[in-house]
Amino acid sequence: MPETHYNRRRTNRIKDVILKNLNPLYLFFPAAIFYMEIIVKMACFDETSKEALLYTGLFSVSVGLGCSLLASLWKPKTNEVVTVVLLTLFTLLFIAQIVYFQVFQTFGTLYSLFVGTDAITKFWSATFDGIKNSMLYIVLLLLPILVFLLAGDRMTPKGRQSRDVLFSLGFGTAFCYLIAFILIYNNSSGIMPVRYLYREAFVPNLSVSNFGVVTTLRLDAKYLLFGQREDGRGNPLPEEQAEPEQPEEPEEIEYGYNVLEIDFDALIDGETNAVIRDMHEYFKRVPPTRKNEYTGMFEGKNLVWFVGEAFSSLALDETVTPTLCRLAKEGFVFKNFYNPVWSVSTSDGEYVTLTGLLPKSGVWSFRRSGDNYMPYGFGNMLTPLGYTCKAYHNHYYSYYDRHKSHPNLGYEYKGLGNGLKVTEIWPESDLEMLQVTLPEDLKNIPFHTYYMTVSGHLNYNFYGNSMALRHKSKVEHLPYSEAAKAYLACNVELDLAVSYLIEQLTAAGQLENTVIVLSGDHYPYGLTDEEMNELAGYELEKKFEKFKSTLIIWSASMEEPVEVDKVCSSVDVMPTLANLMGLDYDSRFLVGQDILSPSPGLVEFNDRSWISDLGRYDASENMFTPNPGVNAGDEYARNTLRRVNNAFEYSAKILEFDYYSKVLK
Repeated sequence: MPETHYNRRRTNRIKDVILKNLNPLYLFFPAAIFYMEIIVKMACFDETSKEALLYTGLFSVSVGLGCSLLASLWKPKTNEVVTVVLLTLFTLLFIAQIVYFQVFQTFGTLYSLFVGTDAITKFWSATFDGIKNSMLYIVLLLLPILVFLLAGDRMTPKGRQSRDVLFSLGFGTAFCYLIAFILIYNNSSGIMPVRYLYREAFVPNLSVSNFGVVTTLRLDAKYLLFGQREDGRGNPLPEEQAEPEQPEEPEEIEYGYNVLEIDFDALIDGETNAVIRDMHEYFKRVPPTRKNEYTGMFEGKNLVWFVGEAFSSLALDETVTPTLCRLAKEGFVFKNFYNPVWSVSTSDGEYVTLTGLLPKSGVWSFRRSGDNYMPYGFGNMLTPLGYTCKAYHNHYYSYYDRHKSHPNLGYEYKGLGNGLKVTEIWPESDLEMLQVTLPEDLKNIPFHTYYMTVSGHLNYNFYGNSMALRHKSKVEHLPYSEAAKAYLACNVELDLAVSYLIEQLTAAGQLENTVIVLSGDHYPYGLTDEEMNELAGYELEKKFEKFKSTLIIWSASMEEPVEVDKVCSSVDVMPTLANLMGLDYDSRFLVGQDILSPSPGLVEFNDRSWISDLGRYDASENMFTPNPGVNAGDEYARNTLRRVNNAFEYSAKILEFDYYSKVLK
């Protein structure tokens, strides 16, 4: 009894001390952070669930009380300075993320901030537009610090607070965090439980949507310092791990599989690292893709491969880009091809297309791959077969560290500044890039040339974009806004480059002996939804349809088009080409699949949404919608999500652990 009475007295005393010393700052800081989180959600998301608001609110209160604690440890003047510094840092963080989202349609990571600040500074016009388009939200984000500057003297603690107050603030910080953690950890509802998103995967857009900017920054720092969980458990979803679905065996295997002879059992027995052993076990179970009637169809042919800056189906216009339109209707015609956008946009778009792997969140995957063994780089695959393999980029050669990643894929690489002599304007000319490289490359048969173009780069206007201005007269007759016209005008330069390629191949007698491949690195996010709708001729569905695009795989040797209905994406381009070229590779080590194989199609998106041949899953809504007439329920959706999550997890591990060097070298 005495002990209970003592505890009651102590509790009452603490309450009295708190009420007596309750400072407006202790309410202001949590409210200010939660307010700024709400502004970001308003600016970047169409809607936010009640659960997401609850998690964000709890984390905001936790962080706000923690900041109040830091601003209560010193003398009055120092407390005021600490408060101003913290509020300024938070305000700048929230403003930076809104502007970054406006430009790239994703949120910036710590890695990008430390390593890739030139992505913002070099494309200052895009950054300026991002600021302009976000101005209302920027003004709203400035309100908390303005309020404090006006009334801060009445909020700032007058000196170091008592031990009880400091203890209470610390307790409140931990308590709110713990409540949020418990609620998240016990939420197992939906196709993808929110606890998986919080504890196992780093998906910036979903993380900001569910937990807020500040918590996403903390999770980003955790993954950057310690990596994602790599305990060898495989897929972390709560349901029991399902074995990957094996393809049905035909009565007679006519073509075989794209696999190499690998003794996984020996690798497993000899491996002491739990993560690597788990990877061996995982890839042993992955079903390979079958060879097919198109295997080796282009064997020995020259290969010219483009990744077009912001190229999409919206760039196809019979009167403006006739060559691209023709090639898109001939050759292989992929009717359900998607081009997802990734965290590092252009660089990740290239990485996905050229490697058949998904990028790792929070890092520049292509830059990171420059230190790895990359046997499935096409330069590395074709050079031993007698090909001359070169890669070009008509912007600065070192941008995104392509001078490290591309030679590692087996290419002799040149860009502006290290041997590619093109006129330095913005953006540079795709046509000029081919004019100064192709004549020399045509002297070496067989040859493989890879081009990363830049003429289609944002911003889309006629005063800061040299390519749009150059071809303005060709689009003036169109009934579109300036930005939509400028986008098409930019792609006139790409059309002229491809036309020049065909002319030169014809003159050299190599047209039928050459394969031309073209897809985009990402959709043209420099256009607004309304401007994209103009070019499409109707209102595009925002979640998935704006990513639907065109993949050109064309050769004059093909007598008629081959239409392909299966859903596919940019990650499937590399294995599809490898199969068509008759190259030896092990399809189990790639996320992408040969589109022409009988394996079911699957398109993975950066936020873990996906499209299959049976339906689509929207991660932001945590909802699966089967295609009309298809009977596929939540269990199918969970199994497919396991496959998607495994694709991200093991792609990241291939990169992080230089896995190819352990099994293929």
